[in-house]
Amino acid sequence: MNELTTAKSAVPTSLALGKTERAMWESVTGQRKGLKALLPFLGPAFIASIAYIDPGNFATNIQSGSQFGYKLLWVVVLANLMAMLFQNMSAKVGIATGHNLPELCQIYFPKWINYIMWVVSEIAAMATDLAEFLGATIGLNLLFGLPMFYAALLTGLTTYLILMLERYGFRPMEKFIAGFALAIGGCYIVETVLSKPSFGQIVHHSLVPWLGGSSSALLAVGVVGATVMPHAIYLHSGLTQNRIRPRHDADALRIQKFNRRETVIAMSFAGFVNLAMMYMAASVFHATGNEQVGDIQTAYQTLTPLLGSASAAFFLVSLLASGISSSVVGTMAGQVIMQGFVGFTIPLWVRRLVTMLPTLIIIALGIDSTRTLVISQVVLSLVLPFPILSLIYFSSRKPLMGVLANRRPITVIASVCAGVILLLNLWLILQSF
Repeated sequence: MNELTTAKSAVPTSLALGKTERAMWESVTGQRKGLKALLPFLGPAFIASIAYIDPGNFATNIQSGSQFGYKLLWVVVLANLMAMLFQNMSAKVGIATGHNLPELCQIYFPKWINYIMWVVSEIAAMATDLAEFLGATIGLNLLFGLPMFYAALLTGLTTYLILMLERYGFRPMEKFIAGFALAIGGCYIVETVLSKPSFGQIVHHSLVPWLGGSSSALLAVGVVGATVMPHAIYLHSGLTQNRIRPRHDADALRIQKFNRRETVIAMSFAGFVNLAMMYMAASVFHATGNEQVGDIQTAYQTLTPLLGSASAAFFLVSLLASGISSSVVGTMAGQVIMQGFVGFTIPLWVRRLVTMLPTLIIIALGIDSTRTLVISQVVLSLVLPFPILSLIYFSSRKPLMGVLANRRPITVIASVCAGVILLLNLWLILQSF
């Protein structure tokens, strides 16, 4: 019996395996088949996918749907395909190297480049958390009538308690975040039923590109900019780096096969939610002449008379679930960024408190929340080149990645996507200022 056959039939016995780890090895060695084999690998991509359905996406998708109806759905599809590609590459880096992307930057790049990347990545993490934290605060404010300041404090406490699940291992956190993702998806299934969109229009405009002028182009760029997120690219490699370590090439290829399937499923789910946000706004706001609905509060207030209080409530529940879960994910990403780039961590409660302060200051000063969300997306656009270019560089290196190194066509496609995203984000920044 050769080495490959032996590897397929034997679960490692030299390791103290937990229940999930043993299940993953049973899948890798062929003892589990079909859906049962995939289930232990579900988790990392769903955590990363939360970044793609955060409150920033609510704002851009609602504004796009209310102003231009179904016509920009193709942008959501395009952005989601790009996100699928980059998240799969990020997870693959963690599997192949045993390091996350910030750690690889710390190992291979000069110190001065590494410190620049750390500073701008921390700024991106804080900008991300600002948008997500603010979204959850708005949700609590509108759903329960809590004053914004107290809603922000409750959001901070809730996210901190959820983050404490990490002490029990990776699986409880994955299940909790997946539960939030399913809640968001469930809310938008209900919204789809209530809003009764035109499925013919959805299919047509998801496949046929359209840009009608500078205003629609700006929104299209905003949708792309709010979709591919720097912190999600960093985090995904951290979630896979130590989850299951391949013993040899055959293991690596099989683990990557399950990772790729999970990424496709999770990103497709996030894509559905983003499509649903936009086509709900198209069928409810645009179709009834409410084309100026451009922020979350107005969307909630407009939904109530048009579709009833139930629809408005489901909308706020999805926003609240999105804000809390994405804020948790943002804090996790911040830990990966700091540990990877500079090799130290701070207590979770300190990071939670520090990232709360900008939101509390904005609320105390009465600054417009929608404008704040837009500015946070511009900041993310400025930072996005760093993780994307470093990801393409590392995932394409055969000596580092081994059998999981990008094939040349994938590198070319990823480079083209990166170029498109960077040009669009540059245009968005210029238009914003």
